[in-house]
Amino acid sequence: MSRLGNLGARLYRGEVGYDFIGNRKIWYGISILITITAIVGLAVSGLNMGIEFKGGAVFTTPKTSVSVEKAEDLASTSSGHQAIVQKLGNGGLRIQITEVDTSKSDAIKGDLSKGLSVPEEKIAADLVGPSWGEQIANKAWTGLGVFMVLVVIYLAIAFEWRMAIAALVALIHDITITVGIYALVGFEVTPGTVIGLLTILGYSLYDTVVVFDSLKEGTKGITKQTRWTYSEIANRSINGTLVRSINTTIVALLPVAGLLFIGGGVLGAGMLNDISLALFVGLAAGAYSSIFIATPLVADLKEREPQMKALKKRVLAKRAAAAAKGELSEAEQSDRADRGATQDVAPAGAVVGQRQEPPRGHGRTPGKRR
Repeated sequence: MSRLGNLGARLYRGEVGYDFIGNRKIWYGISILITITAIVGLAVSGLNMGIEFKGGAVFTTPKTSVSVEKAEDLASTSSGHQAIVQKLGNGGLRIQITEVDTSKSDAIKGDLSKGLSVPEEKIAADLVGPSWGEQIANKAWTGLGVFMVLVVIYLAIAFEWRMAIAALVALIHDITITVGIYALVGFEVTPGTVIGLLTILGYSLYDTVVVFDSLKEGTKGITKQTRWTYSEIANRSINGTLVRSINTTIVALLPVAGLLFIGGGVLGAGMLNDISLALFVGLAAGAYSSIFIATPLVADLKEREPQMKALKKRVLAKRAAAAAKGELSEAEQSDRADRGATQDVAPAGAVVGQRQEPPRGHGRTPGKRR
């Protein structure tokens, strides 16, 4: 078994682990700081809305030897607005200019034909109205609202309302950070960005539900025992699914990182940045929130219940009594038993200890028949 697999098995059995719940105030503080930074960036810089939302014209030219920088200067001078130019795979250019109407687009098209030395009839011009972008934005907000409501209802039924609230807080946390990163970086917001934002909600919820399911199984009949408190079981649930969450997140991030850094950065395919940045930031934030936000928040809410408070008092009282007698508590005995059990398992599937042979009947000698 690999080191990572061995670590995952030990985390699952509770032999090793990190106190995520005990240090939850640190994670809350980090998340609040990141969220405030994202909100400030959004308020100061704002989102760089694409032409689909602001309206304007998109000009597509055939192959030309003119550089992107020169084309940007030409288009900006002709239109009086900032132009965004992207190099296409066939050697042509895609030029976006916001706030351009039909009458002005014809004049810009003529200027581009002269400046780029291409026939005017071969330059394709598409006009986008701002009303279309408003429709997309409204539908996106509607879809987001419906998704949030359905998630809360489902989690409240499948688990409980406290887990539904914690998952909702984690989702809002992830969306806020992703949108704030967009504002700080200055990437253009397009319909691809909206698709990316809606996509990360599912990824963010996946890791959270995995931990919640483990927590639900571990807390069945919790008030009938005096070994663990709710927070301790929640912490064991996080550690038990930690390696799985890390593995799935890394596997999901690798192709997205390829789109963002290689496709968008090295190859210059700027249109890939729209969706890849949202996915990359959202996946990372979703993995973080499922471990450091959602489950600790559930533990905080549950520990406020009278039953959980009474359970915690019984557990601590029993441990104090055991410590006074110089005995090990049930939790410590369980941990020691788990560690002892793993010592009986040899690597490579070897069997440790004396092998028990099945009893032989009537004193027969193997291999002989009467």
